[in-house]
Amino acid sequence: MQLKAANDVTVEVSDSVFGVDYNEPLVHQVVTAYMAGARAGTKAQKNRSAVRGGGAKPYRQKGTGRARAGTTRGPLWRSGGTTFAAEPRSYAQKVNRKMYRAAMRSILAELARLERLVVLPEWQLGAPKTKEVAAKLGELSVSSALIVVESYDDPLFLAARNLPSVEVAAAASVDPVSLVGFGHVVCTEAALRRIEERFA
Repeated sequence: MQLKAANDVTVEVSDSVFGVDYNEPLVHQVVTAYMAGARAGTKAQKNRSAVRGGGAKPYRQKGTGRARAGTTRGPLWRSGGTTFAAEPRSYAQKVNRKMYRAAMRSILAELARLERLVVLPEWQLGAPKTKEVAAKLGELSVSSALIVVESYDDPLFLAARNLPSVEVAAAASVDPVSLVGFGHVVCTEAALRRIEERFA
């Protein structure tokens, strides 16, 4: 199939990557799993066995008029443990490689169908200036964009990092969350070929 690039040029791309049907449930599952995997899961509290002290029975069992107590570190006591204490955990969800690749192809195909995938022959900066990136995006009528280049480009990253709705990524590190999180994906032709090879 053909994708429309800037300057009314068309780019030939693979139907197996950019011509598949949109599978919304699969995309949702993969995006959710990717975001869950980014959670730290380091929240931790102490239960009654982990807090310090409480080894001795605070007072005798009968005759005081108070409720029975075997430790001062129960959850009802000051400095006691938490009832259902949080423990470090992993939020990772298993996603098979085949599912991940199918979801990425589905996202790329939908971006192409909705004309949210903008292809440029190349992206050249005279200097790492935010003004230049903003002007280039203005020419393309794009405000929120993921800029994908073939390999990490330090000047472009420095120029784009002050723009609130713009992010720069290398073709090898493109992920499903970044693809669906911006209004447009602005991609150089070389980066498009790398992505096509990656998910073909």
